[in-house]
Amino acid sequence: MSRTLLVPIDGSPMSWRALEHAFETDDARVVALHVVDPWDPGYSVATDVDVRTEPPHGSDAWYERADTEEQRVFDRAREIADDYDAELETDHRSGDPAREIIDYVEENDVDHVVMGSHGRTGTARLLLGSVAELVVRRAPVPVTVVRDPEE
Repeated sequence: MSRTLLVPIDGSPMSWRALEHAFETDDARVVALHVVDPWDPGYSVATDVDVRTEPPHGSDAWYERADTEEQRVFDRAREIADDYDAELETDHRSGDPAREIIDYVEENDVDHVVMGSHGRTGTARLLLGSVAELVVRRAPVPVTVVRDPEE
């Protein structure tokens, strides 16, 4: 029976590192999950979006831009999978990222989550929260958090 690893990706360098880690450390089925946060006007912290010049938050054009960004993220994830000569499944959700990741784990046959951390500390962590921390605390399966060693 094959194990399933879930790797949440948002286009950040640490999400790419988490995906690479998943391919390097386990011969398992890997699913990359992208969550669009409809409450985040910039799609995610990992994009180069300038919210001052983007479509109005929540508009049809905003969702079209988010879909385009999601395809860019999935294209990059597939390139990484190709580098490892590995198969990759992709899926997407819309909502609060931590909640959607945990719901995905509970609704699917996921054995382990591998995710990146942006390494926020202090006030930024208190104000912005930490998706990785929430997933670690609430996930019903083991979670590996990949961090930048320089942070």
